[in-house]
Amino acid sequence: MRENFATLLEAVADVRADRIVVSHGERSLTWRQLDERAARLAAFLAGRGIGHEDRVAIALYNGPEYLESVFAVLKLRAIPVNVNYRYRPAEMRHVFDDAQVAAVLFDAALAERVVQACEAQDAARTTTVHTLVQVGMAPPGEAPAEGGGAGAWPVTAYEEAIQATGPLPRSKRGVDHWLMYTGGTTGQPKGVLVTHAWLYPVAAANGFLLIGEAIPDSLADLRATTRRLTAERGDALICLPVPPLMHATGMYTSLGALLASGRVVYLTSRSYDADELAATVAAHRADTVSIVGDVFARPLADALDAAASRGLPYDVSSLRRILSVGVTWSADVKRRLLAHGDFVCRDLVAASEGGPFAVNETRRGDDVVTSRFTLIPGARVIDEAGNDVIPGSGQVGMLAAPADNEIAYLGDSAKTAQTFRTFGGRRWVVTGDLACVEPDGSVTFRGRGSRVINTGGEKVFAEEVEQVLIEHPGVRDALVVGLPDERFGHRVTAVVAPVADGEVTSDALVAHVAQRLADYKKPRTVVFVPEIRRSPSGKADLAWAYEAAVRVGGQAASG
Repeated sequence: MRENFATLLEAVADVRADRIVVSHGERSLTWRQLDERAARLAAFLAGRGIGHEDRVAIALYNGPEYLESVFAVLKLRAIPVNVNYRYRPAEMRHVFDDAQVAAVLFDAALAERVVQACEAQDAARTTTVHTLVQVGMAPPGEAPAEGGGAGAWPVTAYEEAIQATGPLPRSKRGVDHWLMYTGGTTGQPKGVLVTHAWLYPVAAANGFLLIGEAIPDSLADLRATTRRLTAERGDALICLPVPPLMHATGMYTSLGALLASGRVVYLTSRSYDADELAATVAAHRADTVSIVGDVFARPLADALDAAASRGLPYDVSSLRRILSVGVTWSADVKRRLLAHGDFVCRDLVAASEGGPFAVNETRRGDDVVTSRFTLIPGARVIDEAGNDVIPGSGQVGMLAAPADNEIAYLGDSAKTAQTFRTFGGRRWVVTGDLACVEPDGSVTFRGRGSRVINTGGEKVFAEEVEQVLIEHPGVRDALVVGLPDERFGHRVTAVVAPVADGEVTSDALVAHVAQRLADYKKPRTVVFVPEIRRSPSGKADLAWAYEAAVRVGGQAASG
């Protein structure tokens, strides 16, 4: 559908005006309130010169303000820019420079970093930011952000900006751009630039398809479907996205729920709390939870198990589905979760650049296998020449999915050509996700090509070894890296967070891997750490893992 996304949200808002759209702790907003507050924020930004195709950075935690900010920017036909709230000033400045950001909406806890990033721009004479809007008060002991001195910027309080003027009148809009920065596992963040025509089906699939509805193909159809679903179901789904909205999984899950006559609920903690998640599902009768693999699922299973053992189980009877995208979700953890409810575990392989590529749905009683998927219609597993990998051949190929002609990395034509390739006269997105095709046509995910460890001439897929390691009962989380080795080129090194100190040894883990994988794939060194460092979206911090492996040294395996 070639419609502006703000126009689509406004159409839903008009039908569902008095229905709750978002809840965050004790606070809830109706669609009417969300629409008006976003329109007021849009009017403020317009008064600061923000308009068509301008970029507005959003450095916020999950909550209503994030949705309001995105909606406001879209109303202006400007482009929201997601900023990771874990970034330090230099990383923020990279995004500000790369996207040519004109304004920043940020949480008070990030004020110092945002201002330092702007000051670094100013010092380098690359200044693009001219408007700062702060959500909330500065944490105790920290001064509020404020401008001062040459090149400094006045900071407007978020609520003052909303109350500064009346709502921006609606207008006819064209199909504009959407920009999603993705950090991946290495390198500088890259902006994936698409149009709203690309965004709509991607977001809508996270709502309509989950509830068994066809995706509306026109604005009139969306209005009619919204009226019907609201009359029939009230809230067609109640979705609790756990990942940060600054990442594609959290954002697209949220937008999908909003389009499909649902509402969203966000956790209030700024670091993941599995007990809060379980309690919030019960309190709001959430039917859909969005997570990112074992990094979220394992603590949830622990919380549910512990509560049940105390004789005070959490009520998760409302759950119909738990969704995960992009990070390993092991079979054992799925089984543990399904012991607590009758829902489906939907595991998806996708990327910010496109897809989805493959899906696995697991229900109570199913035979569960880690990283075994079914290709989405249209997706393929191909070799470097674009030929399909033959089922049962054992060949590891690349996952590919159809891509439109407009999607690209912002300002990076070389990386665009590497990821978006043309085979047989058609454009495909090939992100580096690797898989082999089993004799029955199912696919086994092998991880990212960038994580291949070459040891003694043999290629080891790091994520394949990780998947086996985390199935050991003594392992809470694990990453695998390749360290330089004089004899073999690189040696497979496991960085492991055990369930408890001393509960598992390096030899036990190596033996566990050797039972499942070829000898050359087993770790030659095991490093034990208290916690595995990951991004809020669950992505591995490989630079940290490598440094930890080098620094700690680890225990050499006797095998």
